[in-house]
Amino acid sequence: MSDQPEQSTTPNSLFLNAAIGFLSVLLLALFIGLFTRLIYPRISNQRAVESTELLGEIIQLEVLNGCGISGIANNFTGVLRKNGFDVVETGNFERFDLEKTIIISHGSSVDNAYRVAAALGVSNEHVIREESPDFYLDVSVVLGKDYIELKTN
Repeated sequence: MSDQPEQSTTPNSLFLNAAIGFLSVLLLALFIGLFTRLIYPRISNQRAVESTELLGEIIQLEVLNGCGISGIANNFTGVLRKNGFDVVETGNFERFDLEKTIIISHGSSVDNAYRVAAALGVSNEHVIREESPDFYLDVSVVLGKDYIELKTN
């Protein structure tokens, strides 16, 4: 008999070897990532740093159906996009009995809401300021039953 104990491969040792191999590959990938980050640093967003004017000219808005006519919000989404506005959302308003279209300004300035109102032909008296710093859109357009009178070009 020999004095050396027999080495057997148990499931625990196989699992341990697989875990060590996986962690070694993961560590190697992290070192490669760190090395490439040092050699090729991230490209900074020069547009945002150099000029914020362009970013301020983009008006993000939502178009809501307040009259109950099916598909009307989608129709005016196309009209507003042709006029250069960034329509982010369309949907239904909380009710469908609005007689007149209203424009709701969510920012500290109502200038963007006036631009949207002018593009649609909505009177400035139907522009409402509802400042909401948590709201991510600049303007909400709520289409009323007077949608036939609005500009579509």
